[in-house]
Amino acid sequence: MSSPQQSALRFHRRRVPPSPQVSTCCSFAPPLPPRDCSFPSSSSAAMSPEISMLIRRAALIFTVLTLSALLLYTASDSLRLLPLSSASLSSSSFARIFPSYLNNYASSPNPTQQLEEVLKNASMVNKTVILTTLNDAWASPNSVVDLFLKSFMLGDGTRRLLDHLVIVALDEKAYNRCRIIHKHCFALVTEDVDFHQEAYFMTPHYLKMMWRRIDFLRSVLELGYSFVFTDADIMWFRDPFPRFFPDADFQIACDNFLGRPDDMNNRPNGGFNYVKSNNRSIAFYKFWFSAHETYPGYHDQDVLNMIKFHPFISDIGLKIRFLDTAYFGGLCEPSQDLNLVCTMHVNCCFGMDSKLHDLKIMLQDWRAFMSLPPDLKNESIISWRVPQNCSLDSLRHFGSPPPEMDFQQEEED
Repeated sequence: MSSPQQSALRFHRRRVPPSPQVSTCCSFAPPLPPRDCSFPSSSSAAMSPEISMLIRRAALIFTVLTLSALLLYTASDSLRLLPLSSASLSSSSFARIFPSYLNNYASSPNPTQQLEEVLKNASMVNKTVILTTLNDAWASPNSVVDLFLKSFMLGDGTRRLLDHLVIVALDEKAYNRCRIIHKHCFALVTEDVDFHQEAYFMTPHYLKMMWRRIDFLRSVLELGYSFVFTDADIMWFRDPFPRFFPDADFQIACDNFLGRPDDMNNRPNGGFNYVKSNNRSIAFYKFWFSAHETYPGYHDQDVLNMIKFHPFISDIGLKIRFLDTAYFGGLCEPSQDLNLVCTMHVNCCFGMDSKLHDLKIMLQDWRAFMSLPPDLKNESIISWRVPQNCSLDSLRHFGSPPPEMDFQQEEED
């Protein structure tokens, strides 16, 4: 018997012969006799019940698998488009949280290098910068940051200081807004924290923001830059540098100034300070930051009041000076003479609406003062009309003052 005849004989012995060519539209089905599956066949009427059942089962399985794959694809695509609220300080994290970050710094996306670059561009000749932090809650148009920048424009000799101001953005919206309104911006990312909302006084969110700030300022000092840190709710009316002490390492504004700049019983306010970069100040900021673990639940200002008497401060030789509220005032203790004031802080104030209201009144008062002729300015006929909506009473329900610490007794114990 010839070879073709042998092949034909083997073919006819099979009970269900395979199709010599499987059509793509029937690739999911079990082996069937050759037919065109694109159109109904007359032989389908004679199809056995077993084969018909197999086809229905295969079709059902195919449908379930297809729908499952589609759902998985949709879910993964949605997750990919969700905004991330936290990241580490790696360059890839900056790219995810601040997509616009790499548009500006594609050639060198390392955050430390970018911080150095921003500081260098904003620095004075003596490697000093002015720093403020900004989140979405304070960055919207006609909000705190606009009034902050306006004070530099209206102040006496303060406009030029904008060239040395770096706005440190804590979220993407603040960073994008900074790029619109200012030329020196830095994006600071914090792991597991989203700082875009308003941080109410003494809430866990507020505490994380304050301690992240202390740690960041330490990194600025380590890069060799001295700084004036200022909250964005501080109005700049005069150049503060002539009022700083030339030999101090760390000088800070006060909620309550008792009359002497070296009196450690003064009540400091962490919203405004001038710090020189040296080994003493770096060691101090490390000590200050580590103290938040020793005193959990307190913000940086309270902890500073606790540690300012600690022997470590004198051991490292840190020279601290407290700034007079006559020049560096606030709503807790306003500067009385507009001929002397350098900065005014809307402290002792709770809530964005109250803060914005009193900030605007403060700028109106300053404009009225500046419009006076010199002889009337000297007579101090204009004084602050604030606080109005802000008051110290609004803060009292958030907690009592921190305890005073006796470190000598602590060491003896």
